[in-house]
Amino acid sequence: MRVQLTLTLGLIAASCLLAGAEAETTVSREATILGGPRTRVSMYIWSDKYVYQEGQKLTLRWTVKTNGDRYPYTVFAYRQNNQNGKKFYLPNGQETATDVNGKTEETGYDAAPLSDTAKTVLIGDGGRFPSVTIPNELGMHTIVVQLRDYTGTRVVKTSYMKIGVVKGTQTVSGEIATSRTLTNDTQWNLQGIVTVKGGAVLTIEPGTFVVGQPGTTPPSALLVTQTGKIMANGTKSRPIIMTSSQPFGQRQRGDWGGIVMLGKAPINVGGNIPGSTGICPADGCKNAPGTFYIEGLVGNADSVYGGTDPNHSCGELRYVRVEYAGTIISPNNELNSFTWGGCGKGTVSEHLQAIYGKDDSFEWFGGNNDAKWLVGGLGADDFTDYQLGYTGRVQFGLMYQSPDAPGNRGVEGDNSEYNQAAEPFSNPTFFNISYYGSGIPGFDEANAPGLFLRRGSRGSFNNLVFSNYFSACINVSDATTQAQADLGNVTMNGILCHNTNIGTKGAMTLAGQIPAAYDLQYAQGQKGNGAGKNFLIADPLAARPFEYSDPDFMGLAMSPLNRVGWVAPPDDGFFDQSARFIGGIGDEDWTEEWTCWLNDPDIKVN
Repeated sequence: MRVQLTLTLGLIAASCLLAGAEAETTVSREATILGGPRTRVSMYIWSDKYVYQEGQKLTLRWTVKTNGDRYPYTVFAYRQNNQNGKKFYLPNGQETATDVNGKTEETGYDAAPLSDTAKTVLIGDGGRFPSVTIPNELGMHTIVVQLRDYTGTRVVKTSYMKIGVVKGTQTVSGEIATSRTLTNDTQWNLQGIVTVKGGAVLTIEPGTFVVGQPGTTPPSALLVTQTGKIMANGTKSRPIIMTSSQPFGQRQRGDWGGIVMLGKAPINVGGNIPGSTGICPADGCKNAPGTFYIEGLVGNADSVYGGTDPNHSCGELRYVRVEYAGTIISPNNELNSFTWGGCGKGTVSEHLQAIYGKDDSFEWFGGNNDAKWLVGGLGADDFTDYQLGYTGRVQFGLMYQSPDAPGNRGVEGDNSEYNQAAEPFSNPTFFNISYYGSGIPGFDEANAPGLFLRRGSRGSFNNLVFSNYFSACINVSDATTQAQADLGNVTMNGILCHNTNIGTKGAMTLAGQIPAAYDLQYAQGQKGNGAGKNFLIADPLAARPFEYSDPDFMGLAMSPLNRVGWVAPPDDGFFDQSARFIGGIGDEDWTEEWTCWLNDPDIKVN
């Protein structure tokens, strides 16, 4: 069909966003996923910084990659005040919905196919619209660019940029020994290690920006001790963003230290562990049995974790982003983006994103706290790492690397480096996670497979995807862990391997993707008392997993991710039993709006 075009965007040809060509409404198979047609267009937007004060000017850029999509879209752009939900549409800043040409539903929206553009100013000097002047409306706002169908009534794709409007900045340092709240009308700068202790509760309001400062000694980090608690409950529209203080395009992994939460749930460490590099003195740790000192910090009363209370609560994290965090103090002594040490079942960990971390994205040291809806991107080490008796449950995760930001392993699972037979054994249960590697060697580990188990670990791994790893798909790496598998204490049910073992040009067969003899026999059901089941070697046919600033991990219509027969999660009150797909996402995009996928090389200007 044809759609009459009456566009007035008037951008120069080199950066034209909408073309006046004849529109094609046919959507190809490549644009179809479970749930119906979906655009092939990749689009992302970003402002010049995160946090503004009244009267400052905001500039917004965007990149559009049409990928051959010629559908006629209606484009909308608006600012939304997330405190009251009000939307202010460009070009006139009015609350009545208008497209970018100022057309309303009554006058008839304009629609046209998009054209490719890169790092183009949309709002600001030289752009389609003048810079937005920040109003006196404190709290979190969202700048939104939205593609709708040619009628202007159905939303097809939305890009979000979260910003904060604040009255000023404050520095947080030292100890928090009495309860306090970090409000979303202020930018909070962390200086050094900020320690929550002595019965204090640190509350962080939805939509708050917490900014880590690089270059401090020790590095800036947020440490919640056994005697403190954090209540950081963001929302989908107002996530809590913990990030770097550096300008966009100049941020790096390890700009600050990350968040550490320590609890009183069981761990499997014995007493008086011999000297641990960077944590304890050379003559050893003076730790009581069942407790230890968290990695990345000096061994003292504030860094102790572990105990006998499996229901202990370290606090609540909901809709929290941790960006450019993680610090390597010394070899094998690092802070991660998110670190839990001995946190119990009372701890809430939901809708969390770690991007550009210096070390692991998510690491558990013992304890049994559960976690759901995790995004780990572009980290320098592992994505889900556990050890020292971790027995929690994890469901729904999307983990990815890139050649410009490689990491190591998807899953790294240990029982204990101090005693491989220590109890309680590490024995987590993972369901519905996708792991996409960089396709090149690990960041600093030569053997960096998708799933790596060692040191006597146990565990249950179900409905997982491993793709694009330079090393093998799975590796049960030592005799102690193989013995646990032979006892049926390591189970894998529903594992998709695709384009792994790249380093030795592994064939797209079970033997090519899982080359080690024991691991292959396990996957074939010959080892581990038949505990390895439902291994599939196939292209997951994800929509756009390697468009790093705007990925789409959903399966296309013919994707094996959606096939009938994957494992039903258990009915235990935690797992979502309806998730019978494989990988981290089905036909509902739980990452919508609260996440940020921006890849710094994609947004760096000049």
